[in-house]
Amino acid sequence: MSLSTLDATVVAAYAVFIFALAQWVSRKKAGHETDTTDYFLASKSLPWWAIGASLIAANISAEQIVGMAGSGYAIGLAIASYEWMAAATLLLVAKYFLPIFLANGIYTMPQFLEQRFGPTIRTVMAVFWLVLYVFVNLTSIIWLGSVAVMQVAGVNQDVALAGLGIFALLYQLRGGLKAVALTDIVQVTLLVLGGLVIAWLTLGQIGQLYGDGPGILSGFKALVQQTPDHFHMILSANDPHYKDLPGLSVIIGGMWIANLSYWGCNQYIIQRALAAKSLPEAQRGMVFAGFLKLIMPIIIVLPGIAAVLLAPNLAKPDEAYPAMMRMLPPGLLGLVFAALVAAIIASTASKINSIATIFTLDIYARFAKGQQSEKKLVTVGRVAAALAVVIAILTARPLLGGLDQAFQYIQEFSGFVTPGITVIFLLGLFWPRATEAGALTGAVASVLLSLVFRFGGIAALEAVPFMNRMAIIFVISLLLAMGVSLARPQVQQGEGIRKEAHLFRTSAGFNAAAVAILAILVALYAYWW
Repeated sequence: MSLSTLDATVVAAYAVFIFALAQWVSRKKAGHETDTTDYFLASKSLPWWAIGASLIAANISAEQIVGMAGSGYAIGLAIASYEWMAAATLLLVAKYFLPIFLANGIYTMPQFLEQRFGPTIRTVMAVFWLVLYVFVNLTSIIWLGSVAVMQVAGVNQDVALAGLGIFALLYQLRGGLKAVALTDIVQVTLLVLGGLVIAWLTLGQIGQLYGDGPGILSGFKALVQQTPDHFHMILSANDPHYKDLPGLSVIIGGMWIANLSYWGCNQYIIQRALAAKSLPEAQRGMVFAGFLKLIMPIIIVLPGIAAVLLAPNLAKPDEAYPAMMRMLPPGLLGLVFAALVAAIIASTASKINSIATIFTLDIYARFAKGQQSEKKLVTVGRVAAALAVVIAILTARPLLGGLDQAFQYIQEFSGFVTPGITVIFLLGLFWPRATEAGALTGAVASVLLSLVFRFGGIAALEAVPFMNRMAIIFVISLLLAMGVSLARPQVQQGEGIRKEAHLFRTSAGFNAAAVAILAILVALYAYWW
């Protein structure tokens, strides 16, 4: 497959526009020298719409679009739980996590850990996150992005790999988080528009082939009637995909562990909210992201299910989204391809900025000799960003080139520590007696227990579904962390954190929006159970 001249023109116009926009929003007032707050936290001035859009743009990339559409093809609507349960998680993070982070002036997640527990855990987790972000997350984003570009546009994969990484680096290098967040509203608009175009055209064709006419409603009704096994949210134990989505665990079990870690304790995500003008503005942004999460399955999962009827003989599920793209006429294909590239670029740029933030503020600024100027720290951040991209480009193929499912690479390595991260943050935020020794015990236990489950050679443990495994390891790590904290009380902890009761009060508007999101979720699960 390759792009027509019209499609290539549309994609090129997008690239020029988004690069120019990033440079325009990065401009600074005459005489103002960019400091770390400007570069890493967008001068703490982000409005709610930028926060919400940027959260989604950072989250949705090639692995989500291609991978979740493929899961829609193979499993069905049940995969939408990853999106819909995230909407509920965002509400919890907005109400209970953000008030503490913002009241205590937190810039990075390792900084919070030091302020709450002590310096050792800050260093350990900063190094861990840097390794994870560079060698797992950043490499996988640009690798899977290059695969998508190669499949759709016919571009050499190595060229696509380098091009995506370098473009994402350059467009945010000058303005930092501000350039990323303020352009993400365009990226998300394009992503949603492109997804709706595919949904509209595929449903229209299904309606014409299997329903009462080419209308969207006719197509959706026909899709449900023709693929009834693909429209259940909670899979039964005898379902062949139960190990991927183990029944009720998606709403009352292990998915909460992964979601709280990802949306509430992840620098890559939470950095946007930390850069808000105020707590209410950050909370409005999280609610906006929650509403966007509700519609994501329409633009990602639905095309995958549609491919069951329109492209029933695919070699593997991950070909579903590219197959639906091949049905688009010239011009529209360019638009949807630009939307896919937008998602890849936005996620890559976000990850690059988070890597630079953690390295500069949690490693370099703490261990460099002498007082470092703000200008020097910003320069270090830019150099760190460039080095991270170079490393990711050079290591992506050796790390991922031999894998059949690169998406599983992310899940496998991230999932080893997800329970431990959730443990140390929940204890740090809400249990005053938690100590640094207890937190470190919980983090280490999470990794060791995950290794035993995955590589211990015990058949009964290896058969445990991934989500259930996370829940079990979370409980054990939590108990160990609490036990060590009680057995070895810490005389001198970190500086301490503010956590007054009034911080958790939310506005009537936030409460009404939260009730609306939860009501929609209850209705969706009740109807498609």
